[in-house]
Amino acid sequence: MPWLEYMISTILAAYHEFEQRLGRLSSGHGSKADMIQNAIDGFIGDFSLSDLENACPSVGRDWIRAVLQRLRKEGKVEVIGKGRYARWRKYQ
Repeated sequence: MPWLEYMISTILAAYHEFEQRLGRLSSGHGSKADMIQNAIDGFIGDFSLSDLENACPSVGRDWIRAVLQRLRKEGKVEVIGKGRYARWRKYQ
């Protein structure tokens, strides 16, 4: 019995750590936008479009740009610079 309790507690701890690292996964309509938003929330400091592409490999560049533009209009992020070396900054 002690071994079984140990094994279950280890699996439970691993599950909680996995959940913290991965965050919430959503499914259905808008899940890619949620994935982008979660990635942005996870960044510390400025980030680039390439950083978002690496954080969300299943999301296309055009969709990432669309979500960034929507967040920019909502006043949640701002763009710093132009072109290839543009960086983005989130507002708290």
